[in-house]
Amino acid sequence: MATTEKVTAVEEITRDLRNSNAAVVTSYTGLSVAQLKQLRRSLGENAQYRVVKNTLTKIAAQEAGISALDEHLKGSTAVAFVTGDPVEAAKGLRDFAKDNPALVIKGGVLDGKALSADEIKKLADLESREVLLAKLAGAMKGKQTQAAQVFQALPSKFVRTAEALRAKQAEQGGAE
Repeated sequence: MATTEKVTAVEEITRDLRNSNAAVVTSYTGLSVAQLKQLRRSLGENAQYRVVKNTLTKIAAQEAGISALDEHLKGSTAVAFVTGDPVEAAKGLRDFAKDNPALVIKGGVLDGKALSADEIKKLADLESREVLLAKLAGAMKGKQTQAAQVFQALPSKFVRTAEALRAKQAEQGGAE
């Protein structure tokens, strides 16, 4: 590879790392071109899967300020650059790896924090961002309903208490 090609490749990888909220490093030895194409489709629109050269990726990671990837850049390496929901991409990689054991998740980085292969698999077990937000909204709506019921109950409870007190005073006043 000529020097200008290497410089261009480093610039592209650096740009991809900076524009991604997550990057997952994998080993793809034993996967066919058709399987790699299928993997790219399974990752969705918000992830780009690229075969990379280790030395160029190490340089690009240093330029992007990411040191967590160095230990994973050995052997045949491809990186999934995730610009969207990292959970969706992690699920895509996990599910593909179940059907194709040749794909090995080595590790990665999420918002600048290093992730082990196990942490990426745990990330894949999470529900998607949309589902979590919907659950949060439902929980908040439920709490608002409970709060409204409490606020509505306070005045009526006050009225009942005041009425009971007035009745008791009238009863005591009439008994004397």
